[in-house]
Amino acid sequence: MLFFVLTTGKCNLRCKYCGGSFPEERVPAMPTYELSLLKELIENDPEPIVAFYGGEPLIQAGVIRQVMDNIEAKFLIQTNGTLWDNLDWDYWRRMDAVLLSIDGTEKTTDGYRGLGTYRKVTQAAKAFRKYGYEGDLIARMAVSERTDIYSDVLHLINLRLFDHVHWQLDVGWSDSWIDFDKWCSDSYEPGIDRLVQFWIEELRRGRVHGIVPFLGILKRLREGGCNPPCGAGVDAIAILPNGEIRACPIAYDAEWALLGKLGQTSYSEMRRKMLGCGIVGECKSCAYLRGCGGRCLYMNRERYWGEGGLKKICNVTKYTIDAISNVNNEAYAIMNDLGMGYEALNYPKFNNSTEIVP
Repeated sequence: MLFFVLTTGKCNLRCKYCGGSFPEERVPAMPTYELSLLKELIENDPEPIVAFYGGEPLIQAGVIRQVMDNIEAKFLIQTNGTLWDNLDWDYWRRMDAVLLSIDGTEKTTDGYRGLGTYRKVTQAAKAFRKYGYEGDLIARMAVSERTDIYSDVLHLINLRLFDHVHWQLDVGWSDSWIDFDKWCSDSYEPGIDRLVQFWIEELRRGRVHGIVPFLGILKRLREGGCNPPCGAGVDAIAILPNGEIRACPIAYDAEWALLGKLGQTSYSEMRRKMLGCGIVGECKSCAYLRGCGGRCLYMNRERYWGEGGLKKICNVTKYTIDAISNVNNEAYAIMNDLGMGYEALNYPKFNNSTEIVP
């Protein structure tokens, strides 16, 4: 199971799509529980994965050190990358995956995250390469209206700093969109088509670019997978700094997402409660469920954009899945011709907190 450990609700940035820190009265600035309670919960799991999350988790780097010094697990982190030197390299080397938030070109990234952010994040990525980081270094994009998905993803690939590139659409709760429909039809969907064409042409040359939504959807189409694809409430949960155990790290105030509290809820009781907080509604009978998995548990449950908005998000999700489905057989045929087999496309190997479906 994947355990999102929120080291803090605070963030040192105020990105346009999230606004910065969580409300401190709900997600405190630092953990208020005893580490032994977290250790007890996690060590009940046979194959624990710990993802450090926030806010910006490196604001409380001491918490990360304490957890890594006292708990046996796979470790990963989602970070904006601006405070990377708060953590010693001995700890970075033990991370199985590092997800650095960067949204594409300098113009795109700084436009969303603030002037100078791109430079700081690319400096962090260069430092990881310089010091020989051997885990999975992932560029994690947030995508909204100023994004050109083709140009921004290609930019990150061409930096040759990241093993994989993932993106998540800022949809379902954001009210910042001017014209979502026009952006989808004029920019995003044509960009997806171009990106798929680029990816398959590169595959023919024996180059497998780590575009996470493409690889992840291919894997789901072949093998099926968790619903939702991020595993929220199924094989992933979050522990807030106040000790609350929740089905999703962003559902900090949703009643349906509360699974218990450290020191008060046993591992087995938490697992029982998880049975009642999965995907609901029309997603469960949708023909795209195998590829999509309901996309996002929080969006599926909360529906801030209403039923009409949910349909728009579904349509762009289906478009992406169809674009991958159209090259599904060809991709595996190319792998066989190259003598590489499907294993070269088998990603992720474990739940590394990439949501798979944008």
